[in-house]
Amino acid sequence: MTSMHGGDIAIIGAAETDEIGKLPGMSVLELHAQAGLNALRDAGLTPADVDGLATAGPLAIEVSHHLGITPRWLDGTMIGGGSFMLHVRHAAAAIASGAAEIVLITHGESGRSGVGAAPFSPSPSGPGGQFQAPYGAVTPYSTFTVPALRFLHDRGMGPEDLAQVVVAQREWAAKNPRALRRDIVTVDEVLQAPMVSYPFTKDMCCVVTDGGGALVLTTSERAADLPSGARAVYLLGSGESAESTLVSQMDEVGSFQSFRRASAEAFATAGVGHADIDHLMAYDAFAHLPLYMLEDIGFVGHGESGAFIAEGHTGPGGRLPMNTNGGGLSYTHTGMYGMFAIQEAVRQLRGEAAAQVTGARTSFVQGVGLFFAAAASLVLANRRP
Repeated sequence: MTSMHGGDIAIIGAAETDEIGKLPGMSVLELHAQAGLNALRDAGLTPADVDGLATAGPLAIEVSHHLGITPRWLDGTMIGGGSFMLHVRHAAAAIASGAAEIVLITHGESGRSGVGAAPFSPSPSGPGGQFQAPYGAVTPYSTFTVPALRFLHDRGMGPEDLAQVVVAQREWAAKNPRALRRDIVTVDEVLQAPMVSYPFTKDMCCVVTDGGGALVLTTSERAADLPSGARAVYLLGSGESAESTLVSQMDEVGSFQSFRRASAEAFATAGVGHADIDHLMAYDAFAHLPLYMLEDIGFVGHGESGAFIAEGHTGPGGRLPMNTNGGGLSYTHTGMYGMFAIQEAVRQLRGEAAAQVTGARTSFVQGVGLFFAAAASLVLANRRP
């Protein structure tokens, strides 16, 4: 019997839009379509082969109709930037249960140009619209400040530790021709950049771009029958969790329990430990998130994340290469970054990354959604157990 974990489900197609950055000539739906067709081409398939589709943003039925897909399974789960990690997990469950055979997961956002994009506004019926928006707590940089400051305070850390995250990831971005920010920077330069919202300077905040990406999933048995099966990446484990949609109502401001719960389930279902992970993609809309993730996932202890990065362990040649495409801080960030984190994990495991990690066999992908509301984790590998 096919399981959703343990390597029974394979990613056989993975691709981004032809370009990322500033794309005023492409709408949101066109970005979804181009990414989806590129991923299907990568898998050696066509829209006619697809019977399941997942996406966040547009309705899944809008994307399926635009691509000429007649689905028997749909998923429109929307938790913000980490939605696509959940889509991989949900698609794996659907394929394992027989609800679908080949699932296409698409992402496309005109985050910079705003072409065909709905304006963002908090739902007036939700907690955020009622209790945060009236006080101006709407943008990520205005809601992330308090938990970031609490995290730093509890650990005796400061803004220079946020700057170290930027410095480390820019080393990776410098090796990636598609990264938006590629210039090497120093801690002092990051700290002296224009202040956005204390403690975040401009370089501690993600880039704002247009672009998209897509994935194709099926069973490992079906993958073996396809030419693309030789480059398949397997899902070993996954996890998801959620807290309040209000940052002010986090279970613990200096730690994110959903990171802990989702990652623990991912490790348990994968049957691997931290020492088995060769590569880490940690969602980084802002520079504090990788610090949270390193500690909450358990790669380092309480208060050790800043020094771990400063000592070079996450940079080129480090023992835990992290955000090797440059991350949301330097590579791309369309508004929901999770798809691009998965794409880089797949590239690393295929041996096709711009800044390739030698011998990468396993990758841990950690997502976050709607500020500090939800978390999703994936453990991927380039071979079955």
